[in-house]
Amino acid sequence: MTRLFGTDGVRGVAGRDLTAALALDLAVVAAQVLATEPTEGSRPLAVVGRDPRASGEFLEAAVVAGLASAGVDVVRLGVLPTPAVAYLTGALNADFGVMLSASHNPAPDNGIKFFARGGHKLPDAVEDAIEERLGRTVAGAVGADVGRVTDSSDGGERYIEHVVNSLPQPLTGLKVVVDCANGASSGVAPEALRRAGAEVIAIGDRPNGLNINEGCGSTHLETLSAAVREHGADAGIAHDGDADRCLAVAADGSVIDGDQILAILALELREAGRLAEDTLVVTVMSNLGLKLAMKEAGITLVETLVGDRYVLEAMRSGSYSLGGEQSGHVILLEHASTGDGLLTGLHLLAAMNRRGLALAELAKVMNRLPQVLVNVRGVDRARAGVSPEIAKAVAEAEAELGGTGRVLLRPSGTEPMVRVMVEAAEHDRAQEIADRLADVVRTALA
Repeated sequence: MTRLFGTDGVRGVAGRDLTAALALDLAVVAAQVLATEPTEGSRPLAVVGRDPRASGEFLEAAVVAGLASAGVDVVRLGVLPTPAVAYLTGALNADFGVMLSASHNPAPDNGIKFFARGGHKLPDAVEDAIEERLGRTVAGAVGADVGRVTDSSDGGERYIEHVVNSLPQPLTGLKVVVDCANGASSGVAPEALRRAGAEVIAIGDRPNGLNINEGCGSTHLETLSAAVREHGADAGIAHDGDADRCLAVAADGSVIDGDQILAILALELREAGRLAEDTLVVTVMSNLGLKLAMKEAGITLVETLVGDRYVLEAMRSGSYSLGGEQSGHVILLEHASTGDGLLTGLHLLAAMNRRGLALAELAKVMNRLPQVLVNVRGVDRARAGVSPEIAKAVAEAEAELGGTGRVLLRPSGTEPMVRVMVEAAEHDRAQEIADRLADVVRTALA
Protein backbone atom coordinates (compact mmCIF):
# COMPACT_ATOMS: atom_id res chain seq x y z
CA MET A 1 0.00 0.00 0.00
CA THR A 2 1.35 3.44 -0.97
CA ARG A 3 2.14 5.75 1.95
CA LEU A 4 -0.18 8.75 2.05
CA PHE A 5 2.44 11.11 3.46
CA GLY A 6 5.25 11.99 1.07
CA THR A 7 8.52 13.79 1.75
CA ASP A 8 6.66 16.98 2.67
CA GLY A 9 3.12 16.23 3.80
CA VAL A 10 0.17 14.95 1.79
CA ARG A 11 0.01 16.20 -1.81
CA GLY A 12 -2.06 15.64 -4.91
CA VAL A 13 -4.40 17.24 -7.40
CA ALA A 14 -6.90 19.19 -5.31
CA GLY A 15 -10.45 17.92 -5.70
CA ARG A 16 -9.33 14.60 -7.13
CA ASP A 17 -6.52 13.16 -5.00
CA LEU A 18 -6.72 15.67 -2.19
CA THR A 19 -10.46 16.03 -1.53
CA ALA A 20 -12.37 18.04 1.05
CA ALA A 21 -13.37 14.77 2.72
CA LEU A 22 -9.74 13.65 3.03
CA ALA A 23 -8.70 17.06 4.35
CA LEU A 24 -11.43 16.96 7.00
CA ASP A 25 -10.50 13.40 8.04
CA LEU A 26 -6.80 14.28 8.26
CA ALA A 27 -7.63 17.26 10.46
CA VAL A 28 -9.75 15.18 12.83
CA VAL A 29 -7.06 12.52 13.19
CA ALA A 30 -4.26 15.09 13.51
CA ALA A 31 -6.19 16.62 16.40
CA GLN A 32 -6.20 13.23 18.15
CA VAL A 33 -2.48 12.64 17.59
CA LEU A 34 -0.99 16.12 17.97
CA ALA A 35 -3.18 17.94 20.49
CA THR A 36 -2.01 17.81 24.09
CA GLU A 37 -4.43 16.99 26.89
CA PRO A 38 -6.17 20.29 27.69
CA THR A 39 -6.38 21.65 31.20
CA GLU A 40 -9.81 22.02 32.74
CA GLY A 41 -11.81 24.74 31.03
CA SER A 42 -9.50 24.99 28.01
CA ARG A 43 -9.19 23.42 24.56
CA PRO A 44 -6.19 22.58 22.37
CA LEU A 45 -5.11 25.27 19.89
CA ALA A 46 -4.07 24.96 16.22
CA VAL A 47 -3.08 27.57 13.63
CA VAL A 48 -3.97 27.14 9.95
CA GLY A 49 -2.38 28.95 7.00
CA ARG A 50 -2.41 28.54 3.24
CA ASP A 51 -0.92 29.77 0.00
CA PRO A 52 -3.21 31.61 -2.48
CA ARG A 53 -4.23 28.63 -4.65
CA ALA A 54 -7.95 28.65 -5.39
CA SER A 55 -8.29 25.15 -3.94
CA GLY A 56 -6.83 26.38 -0.66
CA GLU A 57 -10.14 28.03 0.09
CA PHE A 58 -12.19 24.82 0.22
CA LEU A 59 -9.35 22.82 1.78
CA GLU A 60 -8.94 25.42 4.51
CA ALA A 61 -12.68 25.24 5.23
CA ALA A 62 -12.49 21.45 5.48
CA VAL A 63 -9.44 21.45 7.75
CA VAL A 64 -10.89 24.11 10.04
CA ALA A 65 -14.19 22.23 10.24
CA GLY A 66 -12.41 18.99 11.10
CA LEU A 67 -10.31 20.59 13.82
CA ALA A 68 -13.22 22.46 15.44
CA SER A 69 -15.40 19.34 15.34
CA ALA A 70 -12.63 17.50 17.17
CA GLY A 71 -12.59 20.08 19.96
CA VAL A 72 -9.64 22.19 18.81
CA ASP A 73 -9.67 25.99 18.80
CA VAL A 74 -8.43 27.33 15.47
CA VAL A 75 -6.66 30.55 14.52
CA ARG A 76 -7.00 31.12 10.77
CA LEU A 77 -3.86 32.88 9.58
CA GLY A 78 -4.97 33.32 5.97
CA VAL A 79 -2.39 33.50 3.17
CA LEU A 80 1.11 33.33 4.65
CA PRO A 81 4.37 31.52 3.82
CA THR A 82 4.98 28.06 5.25
CA PRO A 83 7.80 29.32 7.52
CA ALA A 84 5.45 31.99 8.87
CA VAL A 85 2.98 29.28 9.89
CA ALA A 86 5.81 27.34 11.52
CA TYR A 87 6.98 30.46 13.38
CA LEU A 88 3.48 31.38 14.55
CA THR A 89 2.84 27.82 15.74
CA GLY A 90 5.58 28.45 18.27
CA ALA A 91 4.94 32.15 18.89
CA LEU A 92 1.25 31.54 19.67
CA ASN A 93 2.05 28.48 21.79
CA ALA A 94 -0.21 26.35 19.60
CA ASP A 95 -0.36 22.59 19.98
CA PHE A 96 0.25 22.24 16.25
CA GLY A 97 0.05 24.05 12.93
CA VAL A 98 -1.37 23.22 9.50
CA MET A 99 -0.18 24.62 6.17
CA LEU A 100 -2.06 24.15 2.90
CA SER A 101 0.35 24.37 -0.01
CA ALA A 102 1.98 22.35 -2.78
CA SER A 103 5.08 24.55 -2.70
CA HIS A 104 6.63 24.87 -6.18
CA ASN A 105 4.02 22.63 -7.88
CA PRO A 106 1.51 24.06 -10.41
CA ALA A 107 -1.81 25.57 -9.32
CA PRO A 108 -4.05 22.45 -9.65
CA ASP A 109 -1.96 20.68 -6.98
CA ASN A 110 -2.24 21.30 -3.28
CA GLY A 111 -0.98 19.77 -0.07
CA ILE A 112 -1.42 19.54 3.68
CA LYS A 113 1.54 19.60 6.03
CA PHE A 114 1.52 19.60 9.80
CA PHE A 115 3.85 21.20 12.32
CA ALA A 116 4.23 19.91 15.86
CA ARG A 117 4.40 22.18 18.89
CA GLY A 118 7.20 24.71 18.42
CA GLY A 119 6.79 24.69 14.63
CA HIS A 120 8.78 21.55 13.87
CA LYS A 121 8.02 19.13 11.04
CA LEU A 122 6.61 15.77 12.05
CA PRO A 123 8.85 12.70 12.20
CA ASP A 124 7.85 9.71 10.08
CA ALA A 125 6.50 7.83 13.10
CA VAL A 126 3.98 10.57 13.91
CA GLU A 127 2.86 10.82 10.28
CA ASP A 128 2.41 7.04 10.30
CA ALA A 129 0.28 7.31 13.45
CA ILE A 130 -1.99 9.85 11.73
CA GLU A 131 -2.25 7.75 8.59
CA GLU A 132 -2.96 4.56 10.54
CA ARG A 133 -5.98 6.12 12.28
CA LEU A 134 -7.64 7.43 9.12
CA GLY A 135 -11.06 5.90 8.46
CA ARG A 136 -11.87 5.13 12.06
CA THR A 137 -15.16 6.46 13.38
CA VAL A 138 -14.61 8.98 16.15
CA ALA A 139 -17.22 10.80 18.20
CA GLY A 140 -17.03 14.57 17.72
CA ALA A 141 -16.98 17.23 20.40
CA VAL A 142 -20.31 18.60 21.61
CA GLY A 143 -21.50 21.64 23.52
CA ALA A 144 -18.77 23.66 25.19
CA ASP A 145 -16.13 21.21 23.97
CA VAL A 146 -16.56 22.23 20.32
CA GLY A 147 -13.59 24.23 19.03
CA ARG A 148 -13.97 27.93 18.26
CA VAL A 149 -12.58 29.64 15.15
CA THR A 150 -10.99 33.10 15.00
CA ASP A 151 -9.11 35.01 12.31
CA SER A 152 -5.65 36.40 12.96
CA SER A 153 -5.31 40.13 12.40
CA ASP A 154 -1.56 40.42 12.95
CA GLY A 155 0.07 37.12 11.93
CA GLY A 156 1.82 38.61 8.91
CA GLU A 157 2.99 41.63 10.89
CA ARG A 158 4.44 39.46 13.64
CA TYR A 159 6.29 37.35 11.10
CA ILE A 160 7.71 40.38 9.27
CA GLU A 161 8.95 41.84 12.56
CA HIS A 162 10.54 38.52 13.44
CA VAL A 163 12.57 38.12 10.23
CA VAL A 164 13.60 41.78 9.99
CA ASN A 165 14.69 41.91 13.64
CA SER A 166 16.95 38.90 13.05
CA LEU A 167 19.21 40.89 10.72
CA PRO A 168 22.75 41.75 11.81
CA GLN A 169 23.00 44.48 9.14
CA PRO A 170 20.41 46.73 7.44
CA LEU A 171 19.96 46.64 3.68
CA THR A 172 20.26 50.39 3.23
CA GLY A 173 21.50 51.33 -0.25
CA LEU A 174 20.57 48.07 -1.96
CA LYS A 175 18.17 47.93 -4.89
CA VAL A 176 16.48 44.52 -4.93
CA VAL A 177 13.99 42.73 -7.17
CA VAL A 178 11.91 40.11 -5.35
CA ASP A 179 9.92 37.47 -7.25
CA CYS A 180 7.11 36.19 -5.05
CA ALA A 181 5.99 33.45 -7.51
CA ASN A 182 2.42 34.81 -7.25
CA GLY A 183 2.45 32.84 -4.03
CA ALA A 184 2.28 33.09 -0.28
CA SER A 185 5.08 35.65 0.09
CA SER A 186 3.36 38.27 -2.10
CA GLY A 187 1.99 40.18 0.88
CA VAL A 188 5.02 39.97 3.19
CA ALA A 189 8.30 39.64 1.25
CA PRO A 190 8.34 43.10 -0.37
CA GLU A 191 7.34 44.74 2.92
CA ALA A 192 10.03 42.87 4.88
CA LEU A 193 12.72 43.95 2.42
CA ARG A 194 11.55 47.58 2.54
CA ARG A 195 11.55 47.64 6.34
CA ALA A 196 15.07 46.25 6.27
CA GLY A 197 16.11 49.31 4.27
CA ALA A 198 16.19 48.12 0.65
CA GLU A 199 14.69 49.76 -2.41
CA VAL A 200 12.31 47.07 -3.67
CA ILE A 201 10.84 46.14 -7.04
CA ALA A 202 8.29 43.34 -6.60
CA ILE A 203 7.29 40.97 -9.40
CA GLY A 204 5.12 37.86 -9.29
CA ASP A 205 3.19 39.57 -6.51
CA ARG A 206 -0.30 39.50 -8.03
CA PRO A 207 -1.74 36.10 -7.10
CA ASN A 208 -5.18 35.26 -8.50
CA GLY A 209 -5.45 31.69 -7.22
CA LEU A 210 -4.41 30.15 -10.54
CA ASN A 211 -1.08 31.78 -11.49
CA ILE A 212 1.10 30.52 -8.63
CA ASN A 213 4.59 29.46 -9.90
CA GLU A 214 3.45 30.15 -13.47
CA GLY A 215 6.49 31.44 -15.35
CA CYS A 216 7.86 33.03 -12.19
CA GLY A 217 9.52 32.31 -8.86
CA SER A 218 12.41 30.01 -8.03
CA THR A 219 11.48 27.51 -10.76
CA HIS A 220 11.65 30.18 -13.51
CA LEU A 221 14.68 32.30 -12.67
CA GLU A 222 14.90 33.69 -16.20
CA THR A 223 12.04 36.04 -15.30
CA LEU A 224 13.91 37.41 -12.30
CA SER A 225 17.19 37.65 -14.23
CA ALA A 226 15.54 39.80 -16.88
CA ALA A 227 13.93 42.05 -14.25
CA VAL A 228 17.21 42.55 -12.36
CA ARG A 229 18.97 43.64 -15.54
CA GLU A 230 16.05 45.83 -16.65
CA HIS A 231 15.91 47.75 -13.35
CA GLY A 232 19.67 47.89 -12.77
CA ALA A 233 19.19 46.18 -9.42
CA ASP A 234 22.00 45.01 -7.16
CA ALA A 235 20.40 41.59 -6.74
CA GLY A 236 17.25 39.55 -7.13
CA ILE A 237 15.57 37.17 -4.68
CA ALA A 238 13.23 34.39 -5.84
CA HIS A 239 10.80 32.39 -3.72
CA ASP A 240 8.62 29.41 -4.55
CA GLY A 241 4.88 29.23 -3.97
CA ASP A 242 5.04 28.82 -0.19
CA ALA A 243 8.32 30.75 0.27
CA ASP A 244 10.29 28.11 2.11
CA ARG A 245 12.94 28.41 -0.63
CA CYS A 246 15.24 31.20 -1.70
CA LEU A 247 17.40 31.38 -4.81
CA ALA A 248 19.12 34.56 -5.97
CA VAL A 249 20.28 36.42 -9.06
CA ALA A 250 23.32 38.71 -9.24
CA ALA A 251 23.33 42.13 -10.91
CA ASP A 252 24.54 40.62 -14.18
CA GLY A 253 21.62 38.15 -14.21
CA SER A 254 23.67 35.11 -13.19
CA VAL A 255 22.03 32.57 -10.88
CA ILE A 256 23.17 32.05 -7.29
CA ASP A 257 21.97 28.62 -6.14
CA GLY A 258 21.36 27.18 -2.69
CA ASP A 259 24.88 25.78 -2.35
CA GLN A 260 26.42 29.19 -3.00
CA ILE A 261 24.02 30.83 -0.56
CA LEU A 262 24.97 28.24 2.07
CA ALA A 263 28.68 28.87 1.49
CA ILE A 264 28.23 32.62 1.92
CA LEU A 265 26.11 32.28 5.06
CA ALA A 266 28.42 29.67 6.59
CA LEU A 267 31.39 32.01 6.31
CA GLU A 268 29.34 34.92 7.66
CA LEU A 269 28.16 32.95 10.68
CA ARG A 270 31.60 31.53 11.34
CA GLU A 271 33.14 35.01 11.29
CA ALA A 272 30.48 36.19 13.74
CA GLY A 273 31.11 33.19 16.00
CA ARG A 274 27.59 31.87 15.39
CA LEU A 275 28.27 28.79 13.23
CA ALA A 276 27.73 26.07 15.82
CA GLU A 277 30.61 23.59 15.94
CA ASP A 278 31.94 25.26 12.75
CA THR A 279 29.68 22.80 10.93
CA LEU A 280 27.38 23.03 7.90
CA VAL A 281 24.71 20.38 7.20
CA VAL A 282 24.01 19.58 3.53
CA THR A 283 22.63 16.72 1.43
CA VAL A 284 24.43 14.24 -0.80
CA MET A 285 23.30 16.33 -3.81
CA SER A 286 25.28 19.40 -2.78
CA ASN A 287 27.90 20.47 -5.29
CA LEU A 288 31.44 19.19 -4.80
CA GLY A 289 32.58 22.79 -5.09
CA LEU A 290 30.80 23.58 -1.82
CA LYS A 291 32.51 20.70 -0.09
CA LEU A 292 35.95 21.77 -1.34
CA ALA A 293 35.33 25.40 -0.33
CA MET A 294 34.21 24.46 3.17
CA LYS A 295 37.16 22.13 3.63
CA GLU A 296 39.55 24.93 2.66
CA ALA A 297 37.80 27.26 5.12
CA GLY A 298 38.06 24.72 7.94
CA ILE A 299 34.32 24.16 8.15
CA THR A 300 33.06 20.61 8.75
CA LEU A 301 30.34 19.19 6.51
CA VAL A 302 27.67 16.76 7.68
CA GLU A 303 25.83 15.03 4.81
CA THR A 304 22.26 13.70 4.88
CA LEU A 305 19.77 12.12 2.52
CA VAL A 306 17.99 14.45 0.09
CA GLY A 307 15.16 16.34 1.79
CA ASP A 308 15.14 19.33 4.13
CA ARG A 309 13.51 17.21 6.84
CA TYR A 310 16.66 15.07 7.01
CA VAL A 311 18.83 18.17 7.11
CA LEU A 312 16.76 19.50 9.99
CA GLU A 313 16.94 16.19 11.88
CA ALA A 314 20.75 16.22 11.63
CA MET A 315 20.89 19.86 12.72
CA ARG A 316 18.73 19.28 15.77
CA SER A 317 20.54 16.11 16.82
CA GLY A 318 23.95 17.78 16.51
CA SER A 319 22.85 21.24 17.71
CA TYR A 320 24.08 22.81 14.47
CA SER A 321 22.94 26.26 13.34
CA LEU A 322 23.03 26.17 9.52
CA GLY A 323 22.00 23.65 6.89
CA GLY A 324 20.16 23.32 3.62
CA GLU A 325 19.86 22.12 0.08
CA GLN A 326 21.00 23.17 -3.37
CA SER A 327 17.33 23.84 -4.21
CA GLY A 328 17.29 26.82 -1.86
CA HIS A 329 15.84 25.27 1.29
CA VAL A 330 18.06 26.97 3.87
CA ILE A 331 17.57 26.53 7.61
CA LEU A 332 18.91 29.17 9.99
CA LEU A 333 18.06 27.32 13.17
CA GLU A 334 18.83 30.24 15.45
CA HIS A 335 15.86 32.08 13.96
CA ALA A 336 13.59 29.45 12.35
CA SER A 337 12.40 25.90 12.88
CA THR A 338 12.22 25.12 9.16
CA GLY A 339 13.49 26.37 5.80
CA ASP A 340 12.62 30.06 5.43
CA GLY A 341 13.04 31.82 2.09
CA LEU A 342 12.43 35.36 3.39
CA LEU A 343 14.86 34.92 6.25
CA THR A 344 17.49 33.47 3.91
CA GLY A 345 17.15 36.28 1.37
CA LEU A 346 17.43 38.95 4.03
CA HIS A 347 20.58 37.45 5.55
CA LEU A 348 22.16 36.93 2.13
CA LEU A 349 21.59 40.60 1.24
CA ALA A 350 22.88 41.67 4.66
CA ALA A 351 26.10 39.79 3.92
CA MET A 352 26.43 41.75 0.67
CA ASN A 353 26.02 45.03 2.49
CA ARG A 354 28.35 44.16 5.32
CA ARG A 355 31.16 43.14 3.01
CA GLY A 356 30.48 45.83 0.44
CA LEU A 357 30.69 43.30 -2.38
CA ALA A 358 28.50 42.56 -5.39
CA LEU A 359 26.63 39.28 -5.08
CA ALA A 360 28.52 37.70 -8.01
CA GLU A 361 31.79 38.55 -6.27
CA LEU A 362 30.55 37.24 -2.93
CA ALA A 363 29.51 33.95 -4.57
CA LYS A 364 33.10 33.31 -5.62
CA VAL A 365 33.71 31.88 -2.15
CA MET A 366 33.00 28.56 -3.89
CA ASN A 367 33.69 27.29 -7.39
CA ARG A 368 30.54 25.54 -8.58
CA LEU A 369 31.56 22.44 -10.52
CA PRO A 370 29.47 21.47 -13.57
CA GLN A 371 26.79 19.04 -12.42
CA VAL A 372 24.75 16.89 -14.79
CA LEU A 373 21.62 15.02 -13.74
CA VAL A 374 20.06 12.34 -15.97
CA ASN A 375 16.75 10.73 -14.96
CA VAL A 376 16.49 7.14 -16.17
CA ARG A 377 12.78 6.35 -16.23
CA GLY A 378 10.84 3.10 -16.47
CA VAL A 379 13.38 0.93 -14.64
CA ASP A 380 13.29 -1.30 -11.57
CA ARG A 381 14.73 1.14 -9.05
CA ALA A 382 14.76 -1.48 -6.28
CA ARG A 383 17.63 -3.36 -7.98
CA ALA A 384 19.84 -0.29 -8.49
CA GLY A 385 21.89 -0.95 -5.37
CA VAL A 386 22.54 -4.65 -6.04
CA SER A 387 23.36 -4.68 -9.78
CA PRO A 388 26.99 -5.77 -10.38
CA GLU A 389 26.95 -4.14 -13.83
CA ILE A 390 26.02 -0.77 -12.34
CA ALA A 391 28.53 -1.11 -9.49
CA LYS A 392 31.32 -1.85 -11.99
CA ALA A 393 30.38 1.10 -14.22
CA VAL A 394 30.24 3.49 -11.26
CA ALA A 395 33.63 2.33 -9.96
CA GLU A 396 35.17 2.87 -13.38
CA ALA A 397 33.66 6.35 -13.65
CA GLU A 398 34.89 7.32 -10.18
CA ALA A 399 38.38 6.09 -11.03
CA GLU A 400 38.29 8.11 -14.23
CA LEU A 401 37.28 11.27 -12.37
CA GLY A 402 39.72 10.78 -9.52
CA GLY A 403 39.49 13.66 -7.05
CA THR A 404 38.16 16.10 -9.65
CA GLY A 405 34.55 14.93 -9.61
CA ARG A 406 32.08 12.41 -8.29
CA VAL A 407 29.19 10.10 -9.18
CA LEU A 408 25.91 9.63 -7.35
CA LEU A 409 23.13 7.18 -8.30
CA ARG A 410 19.89 7.72 -6.40
CA PRO A 411 16.70 5.68 -6.90
CA SER A 412 13.54 7.79 -6.81
CA GLY A 413 11.43 7.33 -3.71
CA THR A 414 8.15 7.56 -5.60
CA GLU A 415 8.67 6.66 -9.28
CA PRO A 416 10.24 3.80 -11.32
CA MET A 417 13.28 5.95 -11.95
CA VAL A 418 16.97 6.20 -11.08
CA ARG A 419 18.72 9.56 -10.99
CA VAL A 420 22.30 9.63 -12.27
CA MET A 421 24.31 12.64 -11.12
CA VAL A 422 27.88 13.34 -12.26
CA GLU A 423 30.14 16.25 -11.37
CA ALA A 424 33.37 17.03 -13.20
CA ALA A 425 35.68 19.93 -13.88
CA GLU A 426 34.17 20.35 -17.38
CA HIS A 427 30.48 20.12 -18.29
CA ASP A 428 31.08 18.06 -21.44
CA ARG A 429 32.97 15.43 -19.47
CA ALA A 430 30.26 15.26 -16.81
CA GLN A 431 27.60 14.89 -19.53
CA GLU A 432 29.50 12.13 -21.32
CA ILE A 433 29.99 10.09 -18.14
CA ALA A 434 26.38 10.64 -17.01
CA ASP A 435 25.01 9.51 -20.38
CA ARG A 436 27.25 6.43 -20.32
CA LEU A 437 26.11 5.47 -16.80
CA ALA A 438 22.48 6.11 -17.74
CA ASP A 439 22.81 3.61 -20.59
CA VAL A 440 24.20 1.01 -18.17
CA VAL A 441 21.34 1.62 -15.70
CA ARG A 442 18.78 1.41 -18.49
CA THR A 443 20.14 -1.94 -19.69
CA ALA A 444 20.77 -3.47 -16.25
CA LEU A 445 17.39 -2.55 -14.76
CA ALA A 446 15.14 -2.99 -17.79
